[in-house]
Amino acid sequence: MSVKVLLLSIKPEYANQIFGGKKTVELRRIRTRLQQGDLVFVYVSSPQKSLMGWFEVDWIKTVYNLPKDLNDFWRVVGKYSGLKRPEFDRYYKGASVGIGIFIKNPQVLPKPVKLEELRMGLSESFHPPQNYQYLKPDEIECIETIAQYEFPCFKSKYKQLNMNFDTVD
Repeated sequence: MSVKVLLLSIKPEYANQIFGGKKTVELRRIRTRLQQGDLVFVYVSSPQKSLMGWFEVDWIKTVYNLPKDLNDFWRVVGKYSGLKRPEFDRYYKGASVGIGIFIKNPQVLPKPVKLEELRMGLSESFHPPQNYQYLKPDEIECIETIAQYEFPCFKSKYKQLNMNFDTVD
């Protein structure tokens, strides 16, 4: 088993709901390789433009037959999504797959890491992902240095798995 760490771009209103405990599933239209126990770093998009925190993946619900199974998907994820049904329907209009990433243990960083700081530490050409990107161990360590924060879940899983870390490109 290996741990994957994903960087997701999330709008401020939804990130606030995640870290406030109101939203416990993150919805996506593009499939990831995430599994239970993987980690997700939350980059909050404009106007905040900063890495705000992280969460563990509790479980994943994937629906491949949209729009046919949209009602069934809503029944599973709706009350946890932070969306009203019309917003949900608009988001999935034209999609063929629906992904629900169920959230466990969301944690806010003591000090958000601004985009400029990420660029100084990672690369001047760093751009937050439109959807998501997988992070490598050296990128995570760089983020820890910038944030002056050690991601306890990352460290424990990283050590527990004896440095077996998945770097999906």
